[in-house]
Amino acid sequence: MTEATQQHDLYATHVNPQFVKVLRTIGYDKEYVRAEGQYLWDKDGNRYLDLLSGYGVFTIGRNHPAIKKALHDAIDANHASMVQMDAPLLAAQLAKRLLAKMPDHVDTVFFTNSGTEANEAAIKFAKCATKRNRIIYLDHAFHGLTNGSLSLNGNDEFRNGFEPLLPNCDMIPLNDIDALEAALSKKDVAAFVFEPIQGKGVYLAKTDYFQKAQALCRKYGTLMIADEVQSGLGRTGRWFAYEHYGISPDIITVAKALSGGFIPVGACCYPRAVYDKVFHKMDRCVVHSNTFGRNALAMVAGLATLDVMETENIPMQAAMRGEELIGGMRAMMGEFEMLSDVRGKGMMIAIEFSRPKSLLLRTGWDLIHKANKGLFGQMVVVPLMSKHRILSQVTGHNVDVVKLLPPAIMTSDDVNYFLDSFRAVMQDCHRFPGGAWEVAMQLAKQAIKA
Repeated sequence: MTEATQQHDLYATHVNPQFVKVLRTIGYDKEYVRAEGQYLWDKDGNRYLDLLSGYGVFTIGRNHPAIKKALHDAIDANHASMVQMDAPLLAAQLAKRLLAKMPDHVDTVFFTNSGTEANEAAIKFAKCATKRNRIIYLDHAFHGLTNGSLSLNGNDEFRNGFEPLLPNCDMIPLNDIDALEAALSKKDVAAFVFEPIQGKGVYLAKTDYFQKAQALCRKYGTLMIADEVQSGLGRTGRWFAYEHYGISPDIITVAKALSGGFIPVGACCYPRAVYDKVFHKMDRCVVHSNTFGRNALAMVAGLATLDVMETENIPMQAAMRGEELIGGMRAMMGEFEMLSDVRGKGMMIAIEFSRPKSLLLRTGWDLIHKANKGLFGQMVVVPLMSKHRILSQVTGHNVDVVKLLPPAIMTSDDVNYFLDSFRAVMQDCHRFPGGAWEVAMQLAKQAIKA
């Protein structure tokens, strides 16, 4: 038995056997032994280009030396971490640095351990501050998988089996400003919660949608909560994705990239006016709290990460490389009929495919969609991995969309390598019958058997 087999068997035995089945079915059951920047290496010395970034965590790349040094120094310093009955300086310093990137009215931070926990805090704060109990969220939304955040998810595959969730959470379509006003006009909505760029599918709002939404929220007394857990901290070419729309949210949640990829850290950033309604007297000073949120290593990781992002101008790098990636793939759209859309901002990108017009390709398309509605995306990500050693993902269930979340530190050479590899995969997918389609049907059979 190989070490990789032992690794995956052990994981299947004690953690998640269904996930291991998925990895083995699509050929993702690798044994990674090293990581640096935008690359991973397996035990045989093969190098992989990581365009998944730990679901968006590694915006500055993996194992950045500046973050490592800061954490080593912090451990050696023997900080008095998590005293709890104290006001830790490191937390205050990180809060000040983080708030400097945000609108002036956002002046208070509650630190968390993850993005979903930051969103849970935002939900609670909005309800308490407004004395209202309804929450509005968007179709296709993803805000986390804990109970409150899951209640705001627009994807049934995550909700099934866990309902009923929080009551009074209503979904509306993206870009439908009339639907939003109809919901808000009842004046019982605590918050409109949204991702400035939606993570599941990388769906973008119309240029003026969020500005109109902000005006409606102000009109009807509803707080506007921007979930920047994935899109924030440089990924989209700005410090925060809401900046693309010229808006100023009331509450902003962050996580993922703030960790530097080492110590989990998230934050709910909000106005003092909200704080004063939630923590309004001394016996409510910890009415919302956690154990690990302000721990010293997380705060050090956050501070060091902001240093790196500023020094290396991560938002600018993300904007430049993203333009190269998106532009390069859009240039192929006229060449490959199933390549129907390439969208995104910076290093948050979706590649969408649709039913072709030519008879032969349409026959293949219909065959695999009959076998499994989400299989075509695997026809793209599987050969990207097996033939080109590029790690990517299908963005969700039963959709023909592949998602890229590359590190902002990718080079132009990396971009060109991906574009060449993607072109080769597209050429294979546009030959029917052919090897790519045979692999797809084999994947379908394996999935059914599993």
